[in-house]
Amino acid sequence: MKSLVVYDSMYGNTKTIAETVVKELDSDARVVSVSDFKPEDLKEVKLLVVGSPILAWQPSTKTMSFLAGFKKNQLDGFKAAVFDTRVTLFIHGDAAGKIAVELARAGAVIVTDPMGFKVKGKEGPLLKGEVERAAAWARSLRVLAL
Repeated sequence: MKSLVVYDSMYGNTKTIAETVVKELDSDARVVSVSDFKPEDLKEVKLLVVGSPILAWQPSTKTMSFLAGFKKNQLDGFKAAVFDTRVTLFIHGDAAGKIAVELARAGAVIVTDPMGFKVKGKEGPLLKGEVERAAAWARSLRVLAL
């Protein structure tokens, strides 16, 4: 199954999670930043994974622009999963949930609940164990996306 992980990252934490996920998915998996994404990147993709940091309680502006580029039902036949990186506060926003809504609007089937990975403070680093959690999550996606 061909997979694509698209992400935005401010301080490198979301990029680290995206790269970890792509290593665990399959040999055809690729990772691309939202800034470098081109529509042809979706050719033959079966699983689309999208990640963003939480900024002002939502996905980054670049991630929202990327998602706004999809027409209704454009992602019919795609399976998708989403994640965000977030500070460890009792309230932190939900970028992953908003990404999931937009991908579903475009027709993708969300195969698992949105996932949040925690960072220390505004800039990180990722908390201990989060990279390992991302690897385990990615391995579960291989099964869920079949």
